[in-house]
Amino acid sequence: MTEREPAEWRELPAEIGDDELVAWTARLATPVVVTGASGFVGSHLVEALVRARLRPRVLLRDPSRLLPTLRGAVDIVRGAIEDAAALETLLRGAGTVFHLAGLVRAPGEAQFDRANRVGTERLVAASGQACPDALLVYVSSLAAAGPSREPAGKRPDAAAEPVSAYGRSKLAGERAVTAGCGRWVVVRPPAIYGPRDIDVLQFFRLLARGVVPVPAGERWVTLTHVADVVRGILAAGSGERAGRVLHVGDPVPQRMDELLRAMAHAGGVRARVVPVPPALVRLGGLGGDVLHRLGFRSVALTSDKARELLARHWSTSTAESLRALRLDGFVPFSSGAAATWAWYRDQGILPRVTIRDA
Repeated sequence: MTEREPAEWRELPAEIGDDELVAWTARLATPVVVTGASGFVGSHLVEALVRARLRPRVLLRDPSRLLPTLRGAVDIVRGAIEDAAALETLLRGAGTVFHLAGLVRAPGEAQFDRANRVGTERLVAASGQACPDALLVYVSSLAAAGPSREPAGKRPDAAAEPVSAYGRSKLAGERAVTAGCGRWVVVRPPAIYGPRDIDVLQFFRLLARGVVPVPAGERWVTLTHVADVVRGILAAGSGERAGRVLHVGDPVPQRMDELLRAMAHAGGVRARVVPVPPALVRLGGLGGDVLHRLGFRSVALTSDKARELLARHWSTSTAESLRALRLDGFVPFSSGAAATWAWYRDQGILPRVTIRDA
């Protein structure tokens, strides 16, 4: 099966339409449960479910972190993934479980393992008791598969070769799901951008300042808008592709320097992409480790993230998975990036002025 040419994919809007939402959610077995509802992708997923007139059940350690617009529209179970009583209440009688909770930044392997492997094992064990017939959709990461040796990207059935502690912990979470659940789907998104993101946001900030340092060497990446990830998660929730690992994301990888220039163009800014030696990236990661240990958990660059940045190609083969999920299009990067610039500027996160090269 060959990849489709770009022209064969439909251009989808950065906001999922109501008719589209109804079509996806009508196939979900209810009640619907979501973990990670206060996170980047989780909040967008819960918004979509609420817009489709569903009332999801969500697990929250701190209910105040839920978007204000969602309060009153969901059933909150207060607790953490390690709380057995909270898990039993959350999962009792569930029809579909979307598991998005996890740790994406941490100072060391133990913290990733505890959150992403052990936490998932607890959820799987609890679901076996509270909702044995439910479909569990585990939102993993391309980091679990590892980087690709070729620009075209890694297929879902290729050997997993994670290069970071985060990736290893997500792969361990996948194995807990596939070994312990009767009905499951694993969804692996690549890097995700869009409103409320704080990771790819760092590149938007650098572009706004006029200079973006990137690791030297040719690198191809797959990037996807959060709306397309939500589309993939909802499509996986239909259960038609149970028992499969699926890659979601744009079907056409891009070269990293070209993608950054396109991102700058979408925001009306001019910026230089500056290659930096790998040693400098590693040094920045070590500095981020120190800041994490001092409590600055929002710092994006750590040694773990530096290892991921220095990998050759973070691209993925998605066409076959998208067809399996009945997805026939994606948000074009030009329009998705422009909408994301607009959102950051409306929120006061990025300046509205354009920055020009000297």
